[in-house]
Amino acid sequence: MSAKNRDEHNRWRNKIVSFRVSPEENEQINIAVSLSGYNKQDYLISRLLNREIVVLGNPRVYKALRNQLANVLDELKRIEAGTQINDELLDNIKLITVTLNGMKEESTWKT
Repeated sequence: MSAKNRDEHNRWRNKIVSFRVSPEENEQINIAVSLSGYNKQDYLISRLLNREIVVLGNPRVYKALRNQLANVLDELKRIEAGTQINDELLDNIKLITVTLNGMKEESTWKT
């Protein structure tokens, strides 16, 4: 049994939980995971169990923020050209805003 199959209380994680999502939902989940700095498994477990997500600033999180802001800029340029805004973009902007506001307030922040 490897260490990565254990939780923070040293309990063995041997149960598999799976579910289907749309490609759009998958993208939203991947964005939230990348902005959190968590791995996908720990992020999903924390969210499903209503635990607080505490984001620690590190190079990976900063890179994810930079990439997501670039994606938002591309979408805003597309919208300016006359197309409509979608809900996923609004969700991404909200998540980026919460993360950046937390960075401004302290070195660790919560989403």
